[in-house]
Amino acid sequence: MPHNAGHQHDYQGHGRRELPGHIAAALAGAGGATDSAGQPWSGRSLSGDSAKIHNFEDDDGSADAGYVAAIAALINGTGSEEDVVASLATARVFVPVVAQLAEEAEGVDGLHADKQADMALVTLKAPDGRTAMPVFTSAAALEAWHSEARPVAVYAARAALSAVSEGAQLLVMDPGSDFAFVVRRPAMWALAQQKDWTPSYLDDQLEAALVSTVSAFRTVRRLETQPGGGVASLTADGRRVHGGGAGPELRVVLFLEDGLDAVAVQTLLAQLNDAWARMDSFAEGVDSMEVKLQRAAQEPARH
Repeated sequence: MPHNAGHQHDYQGHGRRELPGHIAAALAGAGGATDSAGQPWSGRSLSGDSAKIHNFEDDDGSADAGYVAAIAALINGTGSEEDVVASLATARVFVPVVAQLAEEAEGVDGLHADKQADMALVTLKAPDGRTAMPVFTSAAALEAWHSEARPVAVYAARAALSAVSEGAQLLVMDPGSDFAFVVRRPAMWALAQQKDWTPSYLDDQLEAALVSTVSAFRTVRRLETQPGGGVASLTADGRRVHGGGAGPELRVVLFLEDGLDAVAVQTLLAQLNDAWARMDSFAEGVDSMEVKLQRAAQEPARH
């Protein structure tokens, strides 16, 4: 290996594409394609009662106070991503729905006219190509983002379930605002199941599982996990925030014995990637990952 700090290798840590059984069961049992009142997203009309915003009782459309406080603490450096996601567990949010032509009618002079327009959930494409669902903390924030979208009030857990059912892997909180927070796939799944979420870079059990996999590779002297470069994000005015980024959120540092050539390193990485992809804790707990290689010349040899 070169004598410098090492080589960085990025890849998405999605592992398997299918949903784990307990996620699929949550979807089947909770009706992920419906709002908080159990009404389907699809098939909503633009006329009559179904066109109205579904409000919680006494809901004034403002942002949840707990979420606002958690975001403020994250931005000023006293809070964490974990705190933000925890605040969403009881928060009411708004998902945008827009008109989607369901049926056309023959109009004057053979021109097509809208006969029926249903309402459909909005999804976005993230820079890496993944599907993301926009979610808003207030009706005003949604209207500022898309004036023609209708805000539908739901608990954040229900929004997460609907995102999973739509094939989305990210929730983007308040896109277009002063600060947009990305809820990555593992946190979204935990929110959908109403379970606590621990970031992969703080998960001691995950680190121990990764360490156990490298024990079979004698060229790896040690493994450490750290927050990845994708954890950080920026506010609209350019302030750096330690949280809310789209990933990679986990950095795995591999301390390797000296003298490995490029072919040996690539072979090792391929074998480790295959081993990690078969781990349930990795597939479910890691959204995306970067691997950094370090020389282990000063590391004690393993026996």
